[in-house]
Amino acid sequence: MTETITPALTDISGDYTIDTSHSRLGFVARHAMVTKVRGSFADWEGTAHIDTANPAASSVTLTIKAASVSTGSADRDGHLQSADFFDVENFPEWTFASTAVSRDGEEWTITGDLTIKDVSHPVTIVFEEGGSAKDPFGNLRAGFEGETTVNRKDWGLTWNAALETGGILVSEKIKLEFDISAIRNS
Repeated sequence: MTETITPALTDISGDYTIDTSHSRLGFVARHAMVTKVRGSFADWEGTAHIDTANPAASSVTLTIKAASVSTGSADRDGHLQSADFFDVENFPEWTFASTAVSRDGEEWTITGDLTIKDVSHPVTIVFEEGGSAKDPFGNLRAGFEGETTVNRKDWGLTWNAALETGGILVSEKIKLEFDISAIRNS
């Protein structure tokens, strides 16, 4: 059985709050050069202004609590929270603020400044519209999925360990994944 996406809105323009309980902000890193480790953040928030007629007038902001990282391993999560990586004691929040938005059909390209450990670098994320719906509680929702790859060293996340067989323990390239459900503000 194939799912069909039926948009509830012909125009998704408006102000939105990201429904983090129905969204995922995650990442993927290669471990020991042989497998992928996936993680996500449990505590974050975001807003978006969507303007379909003038996409450049659209904007997105996110605030992420770095200590909320979860990879399925308490030891690994603790190491990521430590000064070796995120240093959550000194840098508890990460932020993203868009600087440019464009649209081509159902594809939105959002460029913005990602700030981790007080270091900001531009990041571009391509999102596909996932459709829109009116949920049973009367909320108008819009969905988006996107991803991009960054080099963690750009933000000072440099810890690593060499492997006896050559290579490194944690990849420098990290894929960021976004599965977003946003609720249009009344």
